[in-house]
Amino acid sequence: MPVSSAIKAVTFDVGGTLLTAAPSVGDIYSRIAALNGGPRIPAKILEERFRQVWGRVRPFQHHRDDWERLVDEVFAGLLPKPASQTLFDTLFSEFSRASAWRIYDDVIPTLECLAGQGLDLAIVSNWDDRLRPLLEDLRLDRYFNCIVISCEVGFVKPSAVIFEEALRRLGCPASAALHVGDALREDFSGATAAGLQALHLRRDTPSHDLQIQSLTEIPRWIASVGRPGSDRKMEVGSGCPSDL
Repeated sequence: MPVSSAIKAVTFDVGGTLLTAAPSVGDIYSRIAALNGGPRIPAKILEERFRQVWGRVRPFQHHRDDWERLVDEVFAGLLPKPASQTLFDTLFSEFSRASAWRIYDDVIPTLECLAGQGLDLAIVSNWDDRLRPLLEDLRLDRYFNCIVISCEVGFVKPSAVIFEEALRRLGCPASAALHVGDALREDFSGATAAGLQALHLRRDTPSHDLQIQSLTEIPRWIASVGRPGSDRKMEVGSGCPSDL
């Protein structure tokens, strides 16, 4: 499949795009709470609480103290003492381990497909200093020309600064870069505001326009944007080459 001359590099978000907690955030929170002498809180309750807190906690710079504050809110009223005083250190360490994460099935085939077509690849992620060794342990780091993390840059998505730093390291103009992520504000809106092209990943929703359901749709989309008269709309049902 020919690669469009319009796109030279693809940048990726990590959490919810390349990786997901395994078996889930709620399961891990529940297990660590029990291991640290707390009650066995149902994973479903903790998962729902995490999603609620994650959706409202602002500002969030992805530093250790931000995570401590979030975990305290998730466990509020469920433990005799604040989680920050009992289980947070263990929980924070647990999420640094490769065993706490699962690589989505569409990730490796897509990265190999794009790299094989000569595209430069990069990470642009809101994360802390656990990410770089985690990607090494998962053997994902080898696919990327550069890894740009908010804790190292000092700015979090949707700030244009973190995207601009990735472009600087890649030596690529914004107009020739595509960013892919699952967060509408941080990834899609942040990238487009910085001048990049963007695709919004929604694994639970059928593809349409600039929203995709699988990463395997990226190569076909890249090829389509270079066609005469292209309006950058996604071809629903398209994917990576047939050998993937």
